[in-house]
Amino acid sequence: MRETSAFTRILKAEGIDYFTVGCKVGAVDKTEIGVPNEKKLNHGCGHESMCNPIMQAKTLAAHGCDFNIVIGLCVGHDTLFLRHSKVPTTVMIVKDRVLQHNPVAALYGAQSMYSRFKDLGL
Repeated sequence: MRETSAFTRILKAEGIDYFTVGCKVGAVDKTEIGVPNEKKLNHGCGHESMCNPIMQAKTLAAHGCDFNIVIGLCVGHDTLFLRHSKVPTTVMIVKDRVLQHNPVAALYGAQSMYSRFKDLGL
């Protein structure tokens, strides 16, 4: 959300109209697709919405968006969004919390001096 907020401030300053839709659009609880309460992140302490990239794409289409920019969708969810988008789409940021949204860092690290640790089972 922080990254999207910064980006929308830039768009607004440039006079570009935009519409945003969050990944939890529709607010469908995970139990609706068979996720048991004990497997939810909140361990069943109330409603926990699942991501809905298909509804995101449909919502943007319903608002007449002519270009989509994906910010922070998980790998796999971005694929579903791209498949269901009716207009050209680009991915600005892939969600990767481990590598601070920079998944290519894993490729750079594979050839670094730290690559020796993978043989140690660490």
